[in-house]
Amino acid sequence: MTENQVREALRRVLDPELGINVVDLGLVYAVEVQDGRVRVAMTMTSPACPLGESLTAEAEAAIRRSVPGVTAVTIDLVWEPPWRPDMMSEATRKQLGWSS
Repeated sequence: MTENQVREALRRVLDPELGINVVDLGLVYAVEVQDGRVRVAMTMTSPACPLGESLTAEAEAAIRRSVPGVTAVTIDLVWEPPWRPDMMSEATRKQLGWSS
């Protein structure tokens, strides 16, 4: 089990408003993998986002479904640093028309 496997699993979790995965949106800040345990630090585009609970539940389910050997998953919803559009992948910024 690797960090890359976890990130690939998280690419299956889509922001319902934009239809873009949470990794390319820049919402996943950190992934730690150790002894079957996975810990993910992620954020939302805004603290007022009503989808935080459902997206974190989807993230956990995607990891458990897609990454062999996982025994525990913790998803930490964090607000520091605040999310900014420049945290998105370049391809996502272009897709949304936010490229400079």
